[in-house]
Amino acid sequence: MSSDESTKRHDAGDPDEARRGREAPPRRQPRRDPGRERAEAQRRSRATREQRIEQRDTQRADRRDGPAVGPIWARPEPGARRASLTRDEIARAALAIADAETLDAVSMRRVASKLAVGTMTLYYYVRNKEELLDLMQDEIMGEVLVPEGELPADWRGALTEIAERTRETMLRHPWVLGAPPAAGGPNGMRHFEQSLAAVNEMELDLAGRFEVICAVDDYTFGYLLREVEQANEDRSPYASEEWIEAVIAYLDEQWSSGAFPEVQRLLPGSSTRELIAELDALAHDAGRFRRGLAWVLDGIERTFMSGSRPD
Repeated sequence: MSSDESTKRHDAGDPDEARRGREAPPRRQPRRDPGRERAEAQRRSRATREQRIEQRDTQRADRRDGPAVGPIWARPEPGARRASLTRDEIARAALAIADAETLDAVSMRRVASKLAVGTMTLYYYVRNKEELLDLMQDEIMGEVLVPEGELPADWRGALTEIAERTRETMLRHPWVLGAPPAAGGPNGMRHFEQSLAAVNEMELDLAGRFEVICAVDDYTFGYLLREVEQANEDRSPYASEEWIEAVIAYLDEQWSSGAFPEVQRLLPGSSTRELIAELDALAHDAGRFRRGLAWVLDGIERTFMSGSRPD
């Protein structure tokens, strides 16, 4: 394109440029918070320093006691001479730190300090950070377990109870959804045993029982991930009134373009702000999890209990 043509298009108003301007989302960014940025930089620096210290202390413990082989549960807890702590106490102390702050805040030194013991003393019980995480996650699985004698006898009721306890537990410890994988511990095995018992009534083969259990787990954890994401969005700087106003102005322009007829059908009699508020209320509806779970169980029942299971 010649410079004259370019000038003419600019003077006349380039339609492509105008379209790009309409389609571009608001680029306003939340205000910088220097205090928060400094705190985050300090947190990262502390985490790096803790990692170096833990690596050093783990090496010292390996030289003292020999390297750990196999899961922590394959070793007996320290005997009477070193029985001032239990694994449950250690796990609960670490969980308290993670729940109050983040998983990044959990370190062998922090846990030892909370338990009022020396860091190297803690290494008698837990040989490294990975074992500490294993204990923490197995402690959480203990919260998922339905108490003895309280698991419903019917498969739908039993799977519903396990799914709801799973959701409630993970919401108390949302950081666990992004935690590294853990070695299966005693409570994890009990949970699997309880899940198998829940579907006994269905009289399925191994593959069928596994698929049913996984289908409920997949729904539960998928819902949980979205639920935790929503909670994070509610605390985001983008939830400010200034940002919402900018988004509404942008959406109003998009709706009026005619490119979103299905959305426009939702708008008569209400504004964009009212529509967003209604959708937000639906997203946060406390009964949505149970309704969705019932639909999953309906599908399982039609598939497996009617004899029409697909290949």
